[in-house]
Amino acid sequence: MYRYGHYGAALLAYAPIAFAVAALGFETLVFVGALATLALTTVPDYDQRIPTVTHRGPTHTVWFAAVVGSVGLLVGVVVGARWSVPAAVGLGSFGFVVAASSIFAHIAADALTPAGVRPFAPWNGRRYTYDIVTAANPIANYALLSLGLLAVLSAFGAGTALADAATGV
Repeated sequence: MYRYGHYGAALLAYAPIAFAVAALGFETLVFVGALATLALTTVPDYDQRIPTVTHRGPTHTVWFAAVVGSVGLLVGVVVGARWSVPAAVGLGSFGFVVAASSIFAHIAADALTPAGVRPFAPWNGRRYTYDIVTAANPIANYALLSLGLLAVLSAFGAGTALADAATGV
């Protein structure tokens, strides 16, 4: 998929997280997570800028998602530690889930294309593809973006409504 398709897939993956965070009353954190999601979901395609790295190679694996998730965890812990241990644990967990899911969403979106992905390489070289659309298909890319935006906005609205109902606002 292209950039907008990846944005949409990432927002689809982020929507349940946005709902949970909004329902807990952390509306600002929902927006921080959305921005992080959008920033991170295109990171796997940086492999196209590195001559020695194969496109849809190591940056399109579960191992890369774990590494990026670990960086998100560390950032969350460092930021949260400024307030308290519970904040460090919560933000660290949030950072891991947001970062890793952004990469997983990228991999899943690329699996929609004929080229597919090898998410378990190098231990398992099996290629996974749904072969539904080409990466360059503008309808598919904009449809994913639209679905992602709708999902995350709906999740935010439902989450904040639940938080308001729980607090009696």
